[in-house]
Amino acid sequence: MSQNKINRIIDVMAALRHPETGCPWDLQQDFASIAPYTLEEAYEVADAIERGDMDDLKDELGDLLLQVVFHARMAEEAELFAFDDVVDAISDKMMRRHPHVFGDGDADNPEAVRQSWEEIKAQEKAEKDKSEPESLMDDIPLALPGLSRAVKMQNRAARIGFDWPDIEPVFDKLHEEIAEVREAIKSGSADAMEDEVGDLLFVVANIARHLKVDPEKAVRRTNNKFISRFKHLEALAAQSDAQTLSLEELEAFWQAAKKAEKDA
Repeated sequence: MSQNKINRIIDVMAALRHPETGCPWDLQQDFASIAPYTLEEAYEVADAIERGDMDDLKDELGDLLLQVVFHARMAEEAELFAFDDVVDAISDKMMRRHPHVFGDGDADNPEAVRQSWEEIKAQEKAEKDKSEPESLMDDIPLALPGLSRAVKMQNRAARIGFDWPDIEPVFDKLHEEIAEVREAIKSGSADAMEDEVGDLLFVVANIARHLKVDPEKAVRRTNNKFISRFKHLEALAAQSDAQTLSLEELEAFWQAAKKAEKDA
């Protein structure tokens, strides 16, 4: 991409944030108020990729780029850093973490690259001057989706050997957590039920990790499948008042939707 193309969106954002002639909504925003939009745009990029819609992906990547430019503009106004500093920081990081491309390192397969990346990242972290004790968990973002964050935490713990050697003991833990959810239901405690359901989901994330499945991608895939089948169910039930149908009748429509999906 030419510098002029990047400068165009930087100039657009500068105009939107101009204190006298800018957009009232854009001028009202700060880092905290924009953060949810940044997360939303990242999810919309992922959604376009999963749907295989490249035209939509182009648009969503533009929306995500706008978020970077927006944050950089606000930082520049506060005399913290500017867009060029963001570009330099990520360029330096990518070159530093790819010594096999930009230096004399050696990594001839994806796993070797991943291991080298983690080692360099750990070294960078160790070199930072921190006033509190370091933990492997320190830099895992709170804003990550819960299942993704769980997998990152589990991967970090696995670095020091705190992990099951294979998937079978995880299934044992899964059954244990299901039993504890049932006990929490019996107790009638909303707090206990939330706690135990959280434990159950954490184990499910661990199963996904051992299978090298992205749990967020997996649940989005299931959500899309459910919507598709439910719309088919609604079409089959269109001649009736769906709210008056019995569970057995709705289940029959659901099974027909599943069959139609398999036959398609």
